[in-house]
Amino acid sequence: MATVLTAAPEPDPQPAPRGRKRWADLTPPQKAGVVALGTVQVVLLAVAATDLVRRPPEQIRGPKWAWAPALAVNFVGPVTYLVCGRRR
Repeated sequence: MATVLTAAPEPDPQPAPRGRKRWADLTPPQKAGVVALGTVQVVLLAVAATDLVRRPPEQIRGPKWAWAPALAVNFVGPVTYLVCGRRR
């Protein structure tokens, strides 16, 4: 008599912790939103960092070295620099 080997059913992946979703759990519109917000964040950071490097220190409120790490704060850092950190 021949023994037939069958694959054991794969266990369900662990559910995400309460309040957190995995990428696979997101709907396509949610994934698009995350990608869009990530793109906006990267563009804001690039614009603010480029401006900070190219602008002379006299045209910046506060020291340049203090603005550089502030730009790393998501959305808030670059927007604050672009709105308040530059002298017109």
